[in-house]
Amino acid sequence: MVLEELCAALSGASGAALVCCLVAAAVAMRWSRRRKAQEAVARARRRQQASLDTMDKAVQRFRLQNPDLDSETLLALPLPQLVQKLHSGELSPEVALFTYLGKAWEVNRGTNCVTSYLADCETQLLAGPKQGLLYGVPVSLKECFSYKGQDSTLGLSLNEGMPAECDSVVVQVLKLQGAVPFVHTNIPQSMFSYDCSNPLFGQTINPWRSCKTPGGSSGGEGALIAAGGSLLGLGTDIGGSIRFPSAFCGICGLKPTSGRLSKSGLKGCVYGQEAVHVSVGPMARDVESLVLCLRALLNEDMFRLDPTVPPLPFKEEVYTSSQPLRVGYYETDNYTRPTPAMKRALLETKQRLEAAGHTLVPFLPSDIPHALEILSTGGLFSDGGKSFLRNFKGDFVDDCLGDLVLILKLPSWLKRLLAFLLKPLFPRLSSFLSNMQSRSAGKLWELHHEIELYRQTVIAQWRALDLDVLLTPMLSPAMDLNAPGRATGAVSYTLLYNCLDFPAGVVPVTMVTAEDEAQMEHYRGYFGDIWDKVLQKAMKKSIGLPVAVQCVALPWQEELCLRLMREVERLMSCEKRPS
Repeated sequence: MVLEELCAALSGASGAALVCCLVAAAVAMRWSRRRKAQEAVARARRRQQASLDTMDKAVQRFRLQNPDLDSETLLALPLPQLVQKLHSGELSPEVALFTYLGKAWEVNRGTNCVTSYLADCETQLLAGPKQGLLYGVPVSLKECFSYKGQDSTLGLSLNEGMPAECDSVVVQVLKLQGAVPFVHTNIPQSMFSYDCSNPLFGQTINPWRSCKTPGGSSGGEGALIAAGGSLLGLGTDIGGSIRFPSAFCGICGLKPTSGRLSKSGLKGCVYGQEAVHVSVGPMARDVESLVLCLRALLNEDMFRLDPTVPPLPFKEEVYTSSQPLRVGYYETDNYTRPTPAMKRALLETKQRLEAAGHTLVPFLPSDIPHALEILSTGGLFSDGGKSFLRNFKGDFVDDCLGDLVLILKLPSWLKRLLAFLLKPLFPRLSSFLSNMQSRSAGKLWELHHEIELYRQTVIAQWRALDLDVLLTPMLSPAMDLNAPGRATGAVSYTLLYNCLDFPAGVVPVTMVTAEDEAQMEHYRGYFGDIWDKVLQKAMKKSIGLPVAVQCVALPWQEELCLRLMREVERLMSCEKRPS
């Protein structure tokens, strides 16, 4: 009716009046969308608070009924020991769940890492299977994992109030293995950031230091696990989204080959992008917990529920082998200069591995700038960002995204002009801008073929040196809040292995020292551009923060990657809990 009246008014208007009416209509529509976004934010905050209140009441009720419960002893148990006690009956799943619920509630007060309490976890205790590799284990989930009756908003207003109709496949498999999913954790808006903030649920902070980001996009998971509020969580990774929060928060995380675990039921903001693949993977305090999670998920239930997942059970003989490894390594990718702590972490780990009898061989994948600037950026934004931008119509844009949304909104001719003007002084920024352009189907096929050829080239390099695995630096320590969105180039150490689709995991190995901090004053990067300057500034005030290394293997060799991670963890002692 309103549209009909507007059309009637416009049909009888003069040219000037017509323009005024159109402008007024556009302004009214924009204000209407903004008002809806404000209402969505208010609803999401109320829902979050109500959910946390329910969580707290459930915990208090249980504590009143069990006043002598020794929570600290239970919380100190590593996952394999907790599983053993649950299977033997020494501990009940109810005690484990409510103990972790209480701890997660406390951790959330200081970090804002939990978006919702999955209240039917209490039903799962009663109705779920009484066996399975993860029987009775509370498991946290990144907010993008669909869970029946719960929103997966991705921090976007258009997804608020749209609960999932069923569980994602990995959630179903977790439940069949006896696990008890109990909370959803926070993410950056749209998940296209390695920070962790959004308009609906706010900023998650690093439990080690409140001025630092926990990383992203699985940042809520990283913060919750690092602070002791969860033993095991699931995240996703398309450019480092498991590895950044694991490194920044001082825990372990694995990005498998993209098809190793089911992605069915994942919520995303862009669908159909096939150049750079997303992966589902575990995050935990130690490597053995990651292994236990993979053992549980890689079973007939997953292959039955999602026939697109190759039926590859966990290869125990590969993981448990004690044969010396032939390990490739590089100290820098020559794109993002490693911080002093990153370089020291890599060299100390290399020395320990050599002392333990492993062979270390210098190795650097070819043409990394091409892989990052053309293959990865071109693949992620092959439609010029149109699909991505549709998520933001009328919505607030969080600061954690930096200038990404603004850049993608620029017309193609302006992106090309800026790329041309910036090229002499800022070649990296220029190249990224050049490749954030729409391309035809034919050009997209060419890009996919280039990615295939690049992967084959790196595999040939790898095999020519007869490598088993690869050790690389990992961006760390944690950056200041809101800095990641203004330091895009620093994704180089992680995004490369999404482009290649190689399994990659991170292990904390040391902490920032006073000497590392002093040397950081002289950090200049390789390019001297805005990304290098932001990185230098954002990694100050980091003494005592965790520093990690990255372990990599060839596709479908997750067990070999985990074996190197286990060896690194065994050889490098590092405190993994914030004080």
